[in-house]
Amino acid sequence: MADMDTLNAANKRTVNKLSLVGLIVTLGIVYGDIGTSPLYVMKAIVGAVPAIDINYIIGAVSCIIWTLTLQTTVKYVLIALRADNKGEGGILALYALLRKHKKLKFLYILAIIGAGTLIADGVITPSITVVSAVEGLQGIQPNIPVVPIALIIVTVLFFIQQFGTNAIGKSFGPMMFFWFAMIGAFGAMRIGDFVPILNAFNPYYAIHLLTTNPEWFLILGAVFLCTTGAEALYSDLGHCGVKNIRISWIFVKTMLILNYLGQGAWTIRHASEIQPGVNPFYAIMPRDFLVFGVVMATIAAVIASQALISGSFTIFNEAMNLNFWPRQRIKYPTDIKGQIFIPFVNYTLFLMCVLVILFFQTSSRMEAAYGLSITITMLMTTVLLGFYLHFNKVHWVWVALFETVFLTIESMFLVSNMFKFSHGGWVTILIAGLISTVMYIWYNARKIRNRQMRFVKIEPYYKLITAIKEDETIPPCATNLIYLSKANDRDEIESKILYSIINKSPKRARHYFILHVDYHDEPSMLEYDCCQLIPNTLYRINLKLGFRVQPRINVYFRQIIDDLVAAGEFDISSCYPSLRENNVNGDFKFVVIHRVASHENTFTLRDKFIMNAYGTLSILETSVPGAFGLDTSNVDVEDVPLIIKSDLRRRIKRVDLP
Repeated sequence: MADMDTLNAANKRTVNKLSLVGLIVTLGIVYGDIGTSPLYVMKAIVGAVPAIDINYIIGAVSCIIWTLTLQTTVKYVLIALRADNKGEGGILALYALLRKHKKLKFLYILAIIGAGTLIADGVITPSITVVSAVEGLQGIQPNIPVVPIALIIVTVLFFIQQFGTNAIGKSFGPMMFFWFAMIGAFGAMRIGDFVPILNAFNPYYAIHLLTTNPEWFLILGAVFLCTTGAEALYSDLGHCGVKNIRISWIFVKTMLILNYLGQGAWTIRHASEIQPGVNPFYAIMPRDFLVFGVVMATIAAVIASQALISGSFTIFNEAMNLNFWPRQRIKYPTDIKGQIFIPFVNYTLFLMCVLVILFFQTSSRMEAAYGLSITITMLMTTVLLGFYLHFNKVHWVWVALFETVFLTIESMFLVSNMFKFSHGGWVTILIAGLISTVMYIWYNARKIRNRQMRFVKIEPYYKLITAIKEDETIPPCATNLIYLSKANDRDEIESKILYSIINKSPKRARHYFILHVDYHDEPSMLEYDCCQLIPNTLYRINLKLGFRVQPRINVYFRQIIDDLVAAGEFDISSCYPSLRENNVNGDFKFVVIHRVASHENTFTLRDKFIMNAYGTLSILETSVPGAFGLDTSNVDVEDVPLIIKSDLRRRIKRVDLP
């Protein structure tokens, strides 16, 4: 295992280090979403207004160029990538940096709104990219069944997640390099159709279009689609490293702009003959190349979808470790660090994607709904970045300028996207609202529960625990008993754990372990410390995990025991003489205290709503053994009442018999 960790660490350093390999890998991981946007952006722009002319197309392309420059390049590539949490990025990693500031407790609301809208965007992105790619076949066969083909591709895509994507992922980078080179080349070839399209580099044309066209909000709603992958770019920081992302972005942006210029030039030249539903992206390709182009578009769509699905697993895993989401069972399809599979998330996203495809049917209808939720994510990220810059001693003038510029830009995009609400945007807002509501309830319910947890000093019970260990009239429960504890202080323990050992049914063991799992804001931390509270009897282990590290408690605990045995600090032999004489190792049993709600509780109206909703949402949570990767054959779950607040003002009155 140590060798594997060393290998993974070496691989990660290789990818994060600026190199040709790192640049190619970055193309496959980071730019799938933004790299497939040319499939539908110009088509949406053409369909945004009833009639198109030269000034409209030049202005629209100018809007695209300057949106990619300001929103993607300046905000995300140059500024947001500086806000890394030990090399990791994304809105939850950014929140983890800020939550240590006690005066900013409200920031969790921004984080869950941003995370919820980002996941909602991840539902519609695979749908629109796959459907847009398959629709290219209609240029060859008009009656081709787009929806069934798209559903087959999406089904296969989600099905293979359970096996891991390491083998497929190795080809992502080269394929995306070829994709960007291809779309850039086709765009450059078409610029000659109308060379004045190069005037789009002048921001005057963008400003003039937006200030003189009464349908500016429709135009901005279509233009915004070109930058929807920028948030994913920030989230993938930990996979590729800031240098690789920044250098590769020069190539990606160049190819994207060339393609948009080519589509714009072709659109102007053929403005009078463009039929409804025609996609300029495919129209600029030579007809003999169309089949290959559709195949490449489909591959790029699959790569973009794969990146978003994997990113969703990462977001939910971070949310669990930040107490934003119910614990889910996590599987590890490969030995590659960070590659996880969450069945519940996978199948839920799959179902949502299928429903989205069946509901919208065409990419044009999806374009009318796409982008609304991700605008909200970007706004939340901008606000959090402002606090980050402030706490990192950036002068308030620059912070104010940053917030003013990007809150203004993104607010304009939000307003322009609001018209999409009635055209299907309500779908993503509904999904985002449901996810954010679950996060809000779960986070606050856990705070209520933890606030009322009773801790006691453990030292006064040392003699009693030792006496139970030596009392041979008590039948052995196990050689080694492990309790999961939430106590942060070494000398404290939950009263319910002592109740389990001493009162509920005395549990005799040779060794007792108090295992505390502490989630840290450093994303990849994986450490532990251990001390003997009672020599050779009671051990306290603090397991320190970064919020992006999967809680494989069973695996980590075995490694810790191996360390203790090797250091001579622990005797692993069995407590049963017959087994010990035959060199049989002792058994290990985990005891999990499950606190169930008590009828004695009294709540405020808000707390009552949160706890009732929490009780309903608990069906989403996997069992503690499943969430922490414990072997269920050696786990006992004990139910104890959870009394958060009880009304003790009235006491029952005794009356004497006459």
